[in-house]
Amino acid sequence: MGAVWDSVQLARHAKRPLFMDYANSIFTEFDELHGDRAFADDRAIMGGLARLDGEPVLIVGQHRGRSTRERIAHNFGMANPEGYRKVIRLVKMAERFRLPVLTFIDTQGAYPGVGAEERGQAQAIAESIAVFSSLRTPIIATIIGEGGSGGALAIGVGDRVNMLENSIYSVISPEGCASILWKTAEKASDASEALKLNADNLYQMGLIDAVIAEGMGAHAEPKPVMMALKALLCEQLRELKALDMDTLLDQRYQRLKGFDSTLSLAS
Repeated sequence: MGAVWDSVQLARHAKRPLFMDYANSIFTEFDELHGDRAFADDRAIMGGLARLDGEPVLIVGQHRGRSTRERIAHNFGMANPEGYRKVIRLVKMAERFRLPVLTFIDTQGAYPGVGAEERGQAQAIAESIAVFSSLRTPIIATIIGEGGSGGALAIGVGDRVNMLENSIYSVISPEGCASILWKTAEKASDASEALKLNADNLYQMGLIDAVIAEGMGAHAEPKPVMMALKALLCEQLRELKALDMDTLLDQRYQRLKGFDSTLSLAS
């Protein structure tokens, strides 16, 4: 087995810290906000107001749940369209009150059910990406576990994008890729190596800005990992707040525009 497949296994570890673990450890005064004001409150994505080292921010993250009951309640972190519409509502509020937005990504992907498609899943994801692209406030995204497809990208557009050392970020899961290329999910380890979906590879390609070391894994010693992430977020936020808004938006646009050439060179 290769190093990339090892990262896939650790990203999926049953005891790996979840979004609410980070929310409760890194931030204070977290006050969750609910609902998309149109259909429902999707618990796969949670968000609300909080303080980072005393500074007010808006945090949003995909929460998988730990126990079976909790995982069902949070739909295993796979959001329906109302989840992304909730995110859009929250980040627009953050823009209005000039609050930085910090997102935490941990999902296999957006929920692919018939009901989700009927309620406009693809449109909700596209709108979320568009809103994040032009949001007039600093945005920092961090992949803490799995970052799967458009479900992750919907809250992954940012001025800085970080990954935990053993997190993964890809357009498709290794099993999905293997099923397409080799007609069997048993080749998932080979697919993961080909996809280069772990933090070190993506950092080398210039697709992310920072990698947070995990040691034996975030599940083994979560506190040092969370404190390192907190220090990084505070540093990045200071850098972003020092920029005027037009410069910030231009850099964000150039960053997104540069992904095509980066991926072309990588392939």
